[in-house]
Amino acid sequence: MRPANVERIAIFRALQLGDMLCAVPALRALRRAYPQAHIALIGLPWARSFVERYAHLLDELIVFPGAIGFPEQEETDAHLPAFYDAMRARRFDLAIQLHGSGGVANDIVEQMIARINAGFLKPDEAAREGVFIAWPDALQEVARYNALMDALGIDASDMQLEIPLTRDDTRECDALIDRYALEPSRLVLVHAGSQLPSRRWPAERFAQVAAALANDGWQVALTGSAGEADITASIANTPGVHAIDLTGKTSLGGLAALVARARLIVCNDTGLSHVAAAMRTKSVVIASGSDTRRWAPLDHERHRVLADYPPCRPCAFRDCPYGHPCALNITVGQVLDAARIQLPAEKLETDAHC
Repeated sequence: MRPANVERIAIFRALQLGDMLCAVPALRALRRAYPQAHIALIGLPWARSFVERYAHLLDELIVFPGAIGFPEQEETDAHLPAFYDAMRARRFDLAIQLHGSGGVANDIVEQMIARINAGFLKPDEAAREGVFIAWPDALQEVARYNALMDALGIDASDMQLEIPLTRDDTRECDALIDRYALEPSRLVLVHAGSQLPSRRWPAERFAQVAAALANDGWQVALTGSAGEADITASIANTPGVHAIDLTGKTSLGGLAALVARARLIVCNDTGLSHVAAAMRTKSVVIASGSDTRRWAPLDHERHRVLADYPPCRPCAFRDCPYGHPCALNITVGQVLDAARIQLPAEKLETDAHC
C-alpha cells in the first residue's frame, strides 16, 4: 500500500541530464500521488536548472557532496558526515534511492534516517528495511524507475518523457532560426558528441552523413556543448560538408525547442537522444557501447537505433581498449539508410511544429 502521511520526500539521483530525463515519468507519478508534499532532489550541482525547469515535480535541489564510488564528482567521503547530519535534521518521511542498482547508494539513503526508505537491491545484496525491489535488469531505463513507484503503491503506467518549454526557450529558438536562417521544414540536427569517447561514433563518419543529407536537400546543423567544439569543428571543416555549427550556442531549453521543430536528429546514444524522445522528434541513434536494452527509446518507429554487439558489450570503459568495433561496425550507409527512411514522408508535410 502507498505510504501514508508523507509530507517530506527526498530523492537521491546524482546523475547527468540524460539519466535525469529518464526519471521524469517516475517523478511525475510521485507528484500525482503526493501533490502537497515537499519533494527534494539530492543531485549534482548542475541539476539546479533541472529543478527549476521541473518545478511542477520538484521543490528543491540538495547538492550531493560526493562519495567514493560516485565518479560524477570528486570521489571522497570527507563531506558525508556533515551531509548526513543535515539530512537527518530534515526528518524526511520518505527517502527514495533512485540513483541505481543498489549497494552504496542504499547505504547513503539509509544514513539519512528517513521514516521510510525505498530503492533497488543488487542480486547479491541483503534485504533492507523499507520498500526495496530487485534491480529490474531486463527493463528499459524509464520502466525501471516506474517499477519502484509501482512497488510503493503509486500508479506509474505513463512512460512518456517531457521537457517543459518556457517563453525564454521559444524566444531563444526563434532567435537562432533568424540569426542562422534555419528552415525547420528541412532541418536535420547532427549531434556527434558524447560525454564518454567510447560512446562516440567517429566524427569523420558523421561528416559523411552530414554531407550526404545536405546533398539530398536537407539543411544540416551541428549541435553540441562548448566542450565538444573540436568534434563539431572537425565535421564543419570537412570538405564537402555544408552545415551550420550551433555548438555552444544553445541552452538546454533552447536546444529542446529547436529539436521540437527539426525534422530529424542524428546522434550518439547520449542525452540528446532523450531530448528527441521527449520532444517527439524522429531520430537515428548510433549506440556505441551502451546497453541498448536499457537506454534505447521506447518508440522504435520514431527512433531508429543502430548498434553492433561484440562480446565486450555493454561497455564499462571510458576509452575503448579493443579498437572500438561496436562503433566501427556501424557504417555510413546504414545511418543514411535509416535517416532516409525517416525523412521522405516529412517532405510532404507542412511544418507541423511551427
